[in-house]
Amino acid sequence: MRLAIPRETHPGEDRASVTPDTVKKLVRLGADVAIESGAGKGAGHSDDAFREVGATIESDRDALLGSGDMVLRLRKPELDEVAKLKPGCIHVSYLDPFNEHDLIREFAAREITAISMEMIPRSTRSQKMDALSSQANLAGYIAVMLAATRLPRIFPMMMTPAGTLKPAKVFIIGAGVAGLQAIATAKRLGARVTAFDTRPVVAEQVQSLGGKFLEIDLGDTGQTKDGYAQELTPEQVEMQRQAQKEVIAESDVLITTAQVFGRKPPLLVTRDMVEGMAPGSVIVDMAAETGGNVEGSVPNEVVEVNGVTIIGTGSLANLVARDATQMYASNMFNLVEDTWDTEAKQFVLDMENDILPGCVITHGGAVVHPTIKNIIEGAG
Repeated sequence: MRLAIPRETHPGEDRASVTPDTVKKLVRLGADVAIESGAGKGAGHSDDAFREVGATIESDRDALLGSGDMVLRLRKPELDEVAKLKPGCIHVSYLDPFNEHDLIREFAAREITAISMEMIPRSTRSQKMDALSSQANLAGYIAVMLAATRLPRIFPMMMTPAGTLKPAKVFIIGAGVAGLQAIATAKRLGARVTAFDTRPVVAEQVQSLGGKFLEIDLGDTGQTKDGYAQELTPEQVEMQRQAQKEVIAESDVLITTAQVFGRKPPLLVTRDMVEGMAPGSVIVDMAAETGGNVEGSVPNEVVEVNGVTIIGTGSLANLVARDATQMYASNMFNLVEDTWDTEAKQFVLDMENDILPGCVITHGGAVVHPTIKNIIEGAG
């Protein structure tokens, strides 16, 4: 079975879907691994490093895509690239299936089996394949580091002969994977950290990392079966805004991580809240790329509002591309290995498996994921 790994072409994307280490493991499974020249460059992996572990390096991108029985990549393909894939092949990457309806329809029309990495079910057994969590973990770390470089003061308390410097106050909204890593990183840097999440069940996790959990009574909240925060009503969002207003005003750094899977994230920080922060304060809106939690944030830009710096940089994990690639490549390898037939030397699309039905979007010329199918049919 030929596994084709194309180079990522999205502007600024340095991550890759394989490393020399995971390619070595794939070759040991019996796979024929072909990699587009330069695919690992952004993450620090040369073509020679891949050759040394048994991969073939291809310079003709179209020929590579057309030869792959299984295509492994990070970003979703451009629409016109789907036609270049081998009919009946398996394509694995992020796909954004809730919003990319034309792409999903094209996969079905071309009889491509499309597996969406962001749809990997959240279960104990699937943790090793959970790319959303692995990348969010790094993003939470980077968010704090970006804030620290922009803030005109240090994070820790420091006692000097010239006087004592108080620790910076950091407020983090959202205590999922990214938020918890942000809390841990800010604490390691010596900041005083407060966090809020709509799921009261995470309060203990926040406290275990040394953070203070902000208690806000929003009524009926909780989490989905996959562990995501449930979407709040407009009334609950407004209650959250008002309760957080004073904490935000007193904070040196605000980091927002709240996203609703497949939909626009909630606006949690209004313009007046931003203007209520002291000049020099820093906000990192980790949801800026998909719509933003902060009024005034701009996707992939750093702006200043009333003396407050708002960082809207997207794909934060890409800023540490080597580590991000290592983690994503491991997620990808674990997915492939999970149903790999060592005798036939091929990936088996086992729909009785407890993971694949949740992330296979198209197969056999049809959209087979029930939720995505209903959304696409409803959209016409």
